[in-house]
Amino acid sequence: MTTADELKKVVREKYSEIAMQDKDSNATSCCGATSTGTYNIMSDSYTDLEGYNPDADLGLGCGLPTQFAKIQPGDTVLDLGSGAGNDCFVARAETGETGKVIGVDFTPKMLQLARQNAEKRGYNNVEFRQGDIEELPVNDHSVDVVVSNCVLNLVPDKAKVFEEIKRVLHPGGHFSISDVVLRGELPEALKSAAEMYAGCVSGALQMDEYLAIIQAAGFQNMTVQKQKSILIPDEILLEYLSPDELKAFVNSKTGIFSITVYAEKAGEKRQRNYSEKPKVNLAELPISNCCEPGSGCC
Repeated sequence: MTTADELKKVVREKYSEIAMQDKDSNATSCCGATSTGTYNIMSDSYTDLEGYNPDADLGLGCGLPTQFAKIQPGDTVLDLGSGAGNDCFVARAETGETGKVIGVDFTPKMLQLARQNAEKRGYNNVEFRQGDIEELPVNDHSVDVVVSNCVLNLVPDKAKVFEEIKRVLHPGGHFSISDVVLRGELPEALKSAAEMYAGCVSGALQMDEYLAIIQAAGFQNMTVQKQKSILIPDEILLEYLSPDELKAFVNSKTGIFSITVYAEKAGEKRQRNYSEKPKVNLAELPISNCCEPGSGCC
């Protein structure tokens, strides 16, 4: 794992495998990357969110970005690394029939699964595009809200991703992104492990560095909406560390965190009517008695 292309190959292969697993298998591992242990390490529960579809939930997230994303009816929402469509379908419940949701993923098997899930539910305003989130297949200034759940840490050039987010957002648009970050240094054995990279850990940046990239991209009003500690069980860590290395790692007080970050693109938010179109019940419409039946005047 020395080049960006090699890292992307690792992620694509691993997430193709994950697409064929069930949620329980994925949720008991590190972001779906390993098969050891019986712990739900990172993922939060979506079950109370409107639009949640269990078939689309592979247990791969580390937060609930759509819960914090301030999506309004009529918005166009973009999900980076959309997987089987979980966050897209929750976003659709917020943006409604008048809005649009776009999911981007570069794993063909994930896209196939997401499209099947959307078709099964008759969602005609949700689409899934194949692409690299470092080069989004999305037009400039075409999106109101960007969400992403535990994906940017899998990307070699994170600064490029935030530049792309800024490009596709309308002026005044915003994002809410959940990701894994660090405080302190990981042992070298974890940094170099392909499984831990695909598991969202070894590719994670220091928290201050992550937030600095967002600021450097020119976003404003940045807020950490949620933060929680992630504890990787010893059973998983011992796949990569010796007992002495594990003890040293625990004593180092290195922190692994899930954060959900919000920030806005500079500019005036576009003004439009976010309300849903009213649904008309024809049975309740008044019947006009303007003339006698058969008179031809109506």
